Amino acid sequence: MNKVIANKLRTLGQISLLLSPLLAISISLSAGSLELSCNRLIEILLNGVGTEIDTIIVWQIRLPRALLAGLVGAALSLSGVTFQAVLRNPLADPYLLGVSGGAALGAVAAITCGFQSPVIIPLAAFIGALGALLVVYLVAQAHACSSHTLILSGVMVGSLAAALLLFLLWQAPADATRQAIFWLAGNLSLANPDWLGWGWLWFIIAFTLLWSQSLNLDLLTQGEETAADLGLEVGKTRLILFTLAGALTACAVALSGLIGFVGLVIPHICRLLWGPSHRLLLPFSALLGSSFLIIADAIARSLYAPAEIPVGVVTALLGAPFFLFLLRRKGGGI
Repeated sequence: MNKVIANKLRTLGQISLLLSPLLAISISLSAGSLELSCNRLIEILLNGVGTEIDTIIVWQIRLPRALLAGLVGAALSLSGVTFQAVLRNPLADPYLLGVSGGAALGAVAAITCGFQSPVIIPLAAFIGALGALLVVYLVAQAHACSSHTLILSGVMVGSLAAALLLFLLWQAPADATRQAIFWLAGNLSLANPDWLGWGWLWFIIAFTLLWSQSLNLDLLTQGEETAADLGLEVGKTRLILFTLAGALTACAVALSGLIGFVGLVIPHICRLLWGPSHRLLLPFSALLGSSFLIIADAIARSLYAPAEIPVGVVTALLGAPFFLFLLRRKGGGI
């Protein structure tokens, strides 16, 4: 009887999760310095009834931003799930392998050189992230891309990028330093909505490829020797997964700056609720991560409206206590 109830609750949870992004988007469209009631929002969206200002705010500002938050949250969660499986490290997140350091270095270099374009800064961040990813891979390739070598290489590349980043901030003008710090804290307001279509296209491709590797991800979590005994080409598979997750992270960071804890906490929540199977874990993590970041961005816009705080601050404030709770609940392990 208890098992039947548990299965029904799990099914109900899955259905609720499928609908959660829509609920999160509706909350995001309503929240902000100008609050919109549910009836007013429905009139604007479905009937086209509303003032010109309301229509511009909903269709041209809040909806693209909510879709961008959903994209970034889903991408970071998907990357987190993949890295935790590939590295067999429960503390792995999308930023572990130096991707964030490379992206930050690229973006801050563009900012300190005087580029203010919403096209140049994300492009520089994306190039920096892919550059860091390439360096990590080339170093780890000498050791068959073992998980330990990947982690150590990522930490070293991240440390080198951080040192160069501090140097750039030290010699940059005050205005450029302020803008760079704002970007580093994670902020969706700096993103270019024109990148949305390309970002979602890349996410759909990456998700499809990662989901097709669900069984291989399950095997990797059992250990390299076990996976190899079951016929998996561990090195080749790890390289494919590493590249996909890294490029997905690079895309997210380029669009939004550094937003922490999404790719670390969300996979653990989904694993607790729906188990370790990556066939379920990948889509559910993407859905929950998307909803989480949309809500976090709505909070960031509303908490001190009309002023706005970086969404990375909100995700850290929400994610860190929950992760500490998980650590305590598990007795020091996850």
